[in-house]
Amino acid sequence: MEERRRIGAYGVLRDEHGRVLLVRGSAVADFPGVWQLPGGGLEHAEHPERAVVREFAEETGLTVRAAGLRAAVADVTRYADLGVALHTDRIVFDVVATGGTLRDGPDNTTDLARWCALDEAPTLPLLPFTAEVLGLAVDPLPESAVRRAREPFPPLPTDRRQRFAAYGLVTDPADRVLLTMIADGYPGAGQWHLPGGGTDHGEQPAAGLLRELVEEAGQLGRVVDLLAVDNLHNPAALGPEGRPLDWHGVRVIYRVRVDAPTDAVVTELAGGSTARAAWFAPEQVGVLRMTDVAVRATGQRGR
Repeated sequence: MEERRRIGAYGVLRDEHGRVLLVRGSAVADFPGVWQLPGGGLEHAEHPERAVVREFAEETGLTVRAAGLRAAVADVTRYADLGVALHTDRIVFDVVATGGTLRDGPDNTTDLARWCALDEAPTLPLLPFTAEVLGLAVDPLPESAVRRAREPFPPLPTDRRQRFAAYGLVTDPADRVLLTMIADGYPGAGQWHLPGGGTDHGEQPAAGLLRELVEEAGQLGRVVDLLAVDNLHNPAALGPEGRPLDWHGVRVIYRVRVDAPTDAVVTELAGGSTARAAWFAPEQVGVLRMTDVAVRATGQRGR
C-alpha cells in the first residue's frame, strides 16, 4: 500500500452545560454518518491554530480562538480500493467561542453540527480519535465505514513538503537540559536543537519522540506533558535533497523527564541529522547557539 501523510487541527468546544460540539460526516465525507470533533486538514504553510479557527467557521458557523493545547494523536485509515494507507497526525486544541451562530455545514464534508452530552456520545458512531480525546471507550470502526466518495488522492507535489515532528524539552533530576547538535548538510547545521524528529508512518507522536531520544542521545525518557505546537514555513529550504523546497514543518513539543541519565551518545546510524548530543546545566544553555524552537522551549536567549 502507498503510505500517505496528513496533518489536521481539531477543537474541543463546550457550552455552559458541559456539552461538547460534534459534527457529522456528510454523504461526500470519507466517514459518512460518523461524528467527530470539528476540524480538518491543514493547508500548506498554515499554522494549526489558524486551521482550527478556519475549520470551525466552515463547519459550524462559529468563530473560535484556541485556548490551550489538549492532545496530539495519530491514526491510519486504509483505503483498500485505492491502495492507500493515510496516516493523520491530529493536533487537538481546547477552544472558546467568540462569535457567530451555530449552523450546519451544507455542501461540505460535514452536514450536521450538534451539542452532545458526554453520556450521549457513546451512543453515536464516533471517529476513534474523538472518543480518545473525550476520554470515552474507543471502538474501531468497521472497514465498511470508510470510503473515498470524492476525488482520488492526487499525486504528491515535488516542489513542496509538509512534515510532522515531535520534540522534547528533556531534563534530568539535576535540572540539566539535553540538547542535540544538527549535523552538516541539514538546515541549521551546527546549532543546538531539541531532541526529536519526524515520526514514522503509523507512529504516535509521543512514541516517536521517545524513539528519537534513544537514537539521538541514548536516553530512556518518559513524557510528562504536552507543551506547545510550533509552525515553521520556509519557502526555499535547502536540505539533503540538494534543491530548494517549499517546506512546511509542524512540530509538537513535549516535556520529557529522564530519571536515570547517562552520557549522551548518538546511537542512530551514521548519516543522520544529529551530529552529537550533550547535557547542559541551566546556566550553560543561554550561551549556546540554538535553533529558534530550542530558544523558545528553554526560555533562554541563546546567541
